[in-house]
Amino acid sequence: MKVPLLDLKRSYRDVEEELTRALAELLRSQLMILGKGVTELETGLTELCDVRFAVGCASGTDALLLALMAARVGPGDEVITTPFTFFASVGSIARVGATPVFVDIDRRTFNIKPEGIKAAVTDRTKAVMPVHLYGQSAEMDPILEIAKRHGLAVIEDAAQSIGATWRGRACGSMGTIGCLSFYPTKNLGAAGDAGALLTNDATLAEELRSLRVHGALPSQPYVHRRVGFNSRLDEMQAVVLNVKMKHLAAWTDARRKLAAYYDATLADVDAVSTPAVADGCEHVYHLYVVRTPERDALMAHLDKRGVTSRVYYPVPMHLQECFRSLGYASGDFPEAERASAEVLALPMFPGLTTDEQDHVCASIRAFFAKGRSQASVTEAGASN
Repeated sequence: MKVPLLDLKRSYRDVEEELTRALAELLRSQLMILGKGVTELETGLTELCDVRFAVGCASGTDALLLALMAARVGPGDEVITTPFTFFASVGSIARVGATPVFVDIDRRTFNIKPEGIKAAVTDRTKAVMPVHLYGQSAEMDPILEIAKRHGLAVIEDAAQSIGATWRGRACGSMGTIGCLSFYPTKNLGAAGDAGALLTNDATLAEELRSLRVHGALPSQPYVHRRVGFNSRLDEMQAVVLNVKMKHLAAWTDARRKLAAYYDATLADVDAVSTPAVADGCEHVYHLYVVRTPERDALMAHLDKRGVTSRVYYPVPMHLQECFRSLGYASGDFPEAERASAEVLALPMFPGLTTDEQDHVCASIRAFFAKGRSQASVTEAGASN
């Protein structure tokens, strides 16, 4: 049996007819830039994420850049974040000329440790960027408290966590600005790159709308207060997202049921740790990530059995070559480094069947049973 890591075609079947009609209507209108589709999406996001304002942009990476720019983060400033994340989180900090300052992660949730943030604040710190990794919120209450005490902006990287909550509050809605990605593989995915920003601050919302169109004033398109860049959300992507958003709750429920099945089926495999969900969190399982010290061998074994798996992420940010000048070294963030060596994402997507999950779990069991069997043979030979 072949089991893919992700199969977007299965969820596409849920929306194919509606998408075809919506896109045909858009093409007939020829209103392709910042039209009613973007307005509808922004309104839908404010309701879904319980915020006052949503601003569409061209990608999740652009959302991070725009957020940092709107928060006036720049050269000479420091931004505290996690070393265990996708590159865009840290790359965006470097792109605005600020310095990333890393804090290690919690071993169980893979998210940044609030107590580390407190210790990392200096007089140059301008913002904190927690990342809600794999679909689970960071521990936001203490992060927000630290930020308030020191007057810091909180830029939430919620690219993987739309619909996830921390104590009833939506990821992306709790900080100064929340950043979403609609890359096609996300839980709510477009047909290409797309992103959005969330905020409860009217002034910041206006600033973000200006920055996404080269810093122009919305009412005066050729008058520029600041130098922004072109990050308009494509109308076609907005139309796709509006259709898909109607199905997001059902798809999220499906992901949670799939995760529960994995949890139960792998519960007695001692060598594998299934995802831990922190108290107060509602996980949306963008990725279902297990961990084991035998990760690389298990991954090779799964591949032979037709099961696709992947490592998110094999090299923590503080050990990336492009950040060598920051002066970090191996051993500085042991939990992030350990996670990079042990995590493995298993197949997870709406439409994944029980038979496919059973094959994945049976393959994992077979790998560790084989290891125990070989160990028994070795012990028997030694005793003889």
